[in-house]
Amino acid sequence: MKPNTTLKKLSETLGISISTVSRALKDHPDISKTTKEKVWELSNMMEYEPNFYAINLRTNNSKTFGLIVPVISNYFYDSLIASLEEEARTHNYSLIILQSGDDPAIELANLKLCRQSRVAGVFVSVTTETKDISAFLKLAENDIPVIFLDKVPNNETCNKICMADAEAAKMAAETLVLKKKKRILALFGNAKMSITQERLAAFKSCFEKEKSIKLNIKEANNPNDAYKATLEACTVKTKPDAIFCMSDEILTGVMKAIQQLKISIPTELGVIAISNGFIPQLYYPEITYIETSGFKLGKLAYTRMMACMAGSSFIQNLKVDAILVNGGSL
Repeated sequence: MKPNTTLKKLSETLGISISTVSRALKDHPDISKTTKEKVWELSNMMEYEPNFYAINLRTNNSKTFGLIVPVISNYFYDSLIASLEEEARTHNYSLIILQSGDDPAIELANLKLCRQSRVAGVFVSVTTETKDISAFLKLAENDIPVIFLDKVPNNETCNKICMADAEAAKMAAETLVLKKKKRILALFGNAKMSITQERLAAFKSCFEKEKSIKLNIKEANNPNDAYKATLEACTVKTKPDAIFCMSDEILTGVMKAIQQLKISIPTELGVIAISNGFIPQLYYPEITYIETSGFKLGKLAYTRMMACMAGSSFIQNLKVDAILVNGGSL
């Protein structure tokens, strides 16, 4: 392996001090134009690259953010990552992306890696089993901002950036009522998550006065759960006339079952989902959905991170508005 070029090697080759080389590379006004040109030419020829890790250790000023998410293979997180990377690049920062695998132990290991790398701040979507966020709060106390996004702690006082989860669920429920659906299968995610609890409460509240509507609520933690729940519900005598999907993952499981059973949408069955927007477009007719944009969430989270780094010390709980996007599935 070719040894790395250092400031010392550059200084020895040129016969000038290390400090002069360093200042020349930083375009310091005290260094002559001739010397700068010599240093830049040699550094390019020898493929010199600054040791950013050493700089971070010395200055305690990283130009890197950490992002911890349960999984990357998820269209919501794909768009979230794209948004954060775009903003980071614009402001001359980079992004370390880490997966927790929805495991609190791995999540803590990832947080430790962020801390050791002296990141400037951390974005995190917590696991379904995360109960203790003291390690994150301690990081924030040490002037490393932590922004919780999408899947956030339940009752902790911390910076949270979420979708308007209650608004999205209420909008979906009101759409089903407007479409005069009477037998609704509603599939929600992990009941331990605040995002599920908020969406479920808002959804159910819309049917309290709708006595003629039969609501069948089930938990589906993954696409396979949603697939099985749909098969079960749609192969009995009293079938649902509509299915609500709390997420894109649930929607994929539901649609697999619907296609297997050769059920016509929307003639025999209506479908509505809360979605990032990509998955609903893969089907015909396109699925009606309430938009929960990972891209918009990333933009808002980054804005809040910049405010924290600029000295904002108060806690904020911000939400991205929900939008109804009509397809042909209802």
